[in-house]
Amino acid sequence: MTIRIAVLPEPKVQNRLFSDKHWEQLEGLGEVVRNTKNGAPLLETLQEIIEGVDFAVTSWGCPFLTQAILDRAPNLKAVIHAAGTVKGIVTPELWERGIRVSSGNEQLGIGVAETALGMTIASLKNMWRLTQSTREGGWSAGKELVCELYQITVGVIGAGKAGRHYIRLLKNFEVDIVVYDPILSAEEASSIGVRKAELNRLLAVSDVVSIHAPSIPETYRMINRERLLLMKDDAILINTARGSIVDEADLYEELRKGRLFACLDVTDPEPPSPDHPLRRLPNCIITPHIAGAVNNGVKRLGQYAVEELQRLLQGKPLQGEVRSEQMSVLA
Repeated sequence: MTIRIAVLPEPKVQNRLFSDKHWEQLEGLGEVVRNTKNGAPLLETLQEIIEGVDFAVTSWGCPFLTQAILDRAPNLKAVIHAAGTVKGIVTPELWERGIRVSSGNEQLGIGVAETALGMTIASLKNMWRLTQSTREGGWSAGKELVCELYQITVGVIGAGKAGRHYIRLLKNFEVDIVVYDPILSAEEASSIGVRKAELNRLLAVSDVVSIHAPSIPETYRMINRERLLLMKDDAILINTARGSIVDEADLYEELRKGRLFACLDVTDPEPPSPDHPLRRLPNCIITPHIAGAVNNGVKRLGQYAVEELQRLLQGKPLQGEVRSEQMSVLA
């Protein structure tokens, strides 16, 4: 019997995700039914496309997979989400029907971790301010502040997909890595070569703090005035996770003193207002949420979807499987 695969995102999203090679690979797995209608997928469209399929691929713009949709696909075995969080598509009906769910968070985490590493090196090297100085005719002013990614302490908040890849990248450098993650056991920390620490301790000892925690109620404005005051003078704070984790008003007040340096790829809300005070600070770098998959990097998610379907058909473990009990602690 031929396997049927439904690709639910609108064509614009499909074109970002899949190359011609990816389509060939998908069609080699079974019959592919694609959404050909522009715009956010409507209920009627999804019901038509998902009719009788075995697997579904979702991504940005796809709605919750409700009973009205799932009833049209009684043989649906798995949903492969070629994007990050699955919280926008998962419903209780999925779990009740035993439908497996997989997320592309790990693929997104690669770009996030690489961006965080780039910000780490550029900030330690004082590149941001030296670039501005040379643009204005200077040369060596500020060079005395340059620091190598060598024999310093890097604090990682969150040991999920992005956090762990950042840790793997840091293993190429001679640095001490401390991690705060309530879910990470001491044994797991030891196995990945890091020291586990409470959040306040991590902030106090780290020269660089990189945030990779999920946006959940427990992390809302977790980095506030009290915790920023714990950080070393000249420490660097990097946030490529979610803007809601940092209290931006408190961060502004602390940065205004010139004591810390911050790199923010995420803000709350996004974008920040044109007159947001953080935009004006020389010791605050803001990038427009580019840390995840952007442009050619989005194709990594398409490749993940193909390979995850291959693993399913071969009876192998899924790389990005999400279980119902994980939903409260995932991004």
